[in-house]
Amino acid sequence: MPPKGTAQRRLLKEYQQLTKDAPEGIVAGPVSEDNLFVWDCLLEGPEGTPYENGVFPARLVFPSDYPLSPPKLTFTPAILHPNIYANGEVCISILHPPGEDPNQYERAEERWSPVQNVEKILLSVMSMLSEPNVESGANIDACKLWRDDRKAFEEQVRSDVRKSLGL
Repeated sequence: MPPKGTAQRRLLKEYQQLTKDAPEGIVAGPVSEDNLFVWDCLLEGPEGTPYENGVFPARLVFPSDYPLSPPKLTFTPAILHPNIYANGEVCISILHPPGEDPNQYERAEERWSPVQNVEKILLSVMSMLSEPNVESGANIDACKLWRDDRKAFEEQVRSDVRKSLGL
């Protein structure tokens, strides 16, 4: 396992890069200068989706052996989405441990690898909001609603967006 300093240097570098040149709709950084392993994020809902106009807070928690292992990303509060567990934790390939998928849903190259970074993770999550993967759902109720009654799914998400904005 690499020394903690390696992970801290990598996280500091990624934070500096994001501060300099963040993708549109993404704000992220460490909760405190004393702990680079816990970040707060704000993700804007992608245009043309029911999440549009929403601003969704999330927390990224990095393991001590980052970047060898992936961080966990959790929306706080949870949002309705097929690939987000009821507790808010995001379930997408890029955040799954490296190697072969024991369930054989994902190819190894879709899963975490040390070449990934915070920006790629957050862009992948924004893409996931636009295009859920209902074949590999984390929230079965959201998957069923999305598949069986898209209109009701979208209305629920829009209602959650309005609530999150205090409207």
